[in-house]
Amino acid sequence: MDEKLKRDIILDNYQNPMNRGLTDSNGYIKVNTRNSSCVDNVDVMAKLKDGVFIDIRFDGEACAISTSATSIMIKTLIGKTIAETEKIIDNYEKMINEEEEYDKDLLGELCVYDTVSKQPSRKKCATLPFESIKKIIALAKDTK
Repeated sequence: MDEKLKRDIILDNYQNPMNRGLTDSNGYIKVNTRNSSCVDNVDVMAKLKDGVFIDIRFDGEACAISTSATSIMIKTLIGKTIAETEKIIDNYEKMINEEEEYDKDLLGELCVYDTVSKQPSRKKCATLPFESIKKIIALAKDTK
């Protein structure tokens, strides 16, 4: 993916994020995640049914990377099982941390962050929404 296309995807998801705005509906698990080194402070809420993410919403104050990563994450994870989500998170973290091979097809649009490791201060911004989802998964597993 070329750099201009990456920027366009990030900017579009920052300016028009998916599922921004929280709900008062029942059945959601809500968590807050902050980045202590910047302004990012995001509430994420998710609704699962039979172990599948059927809705994910967010709100808060965050930079372009964190907001766009949250939007793209939501598009990627709705309709996925917890197991599928954990596999996506594992591959995403491998990509961000340049650890080893990762499945680009599995990540899809999330690959726009494949060079974020060149800016170490932005890695936390790109991973913040996934920290929220990991908290939600832990809470969902605890309630079983």
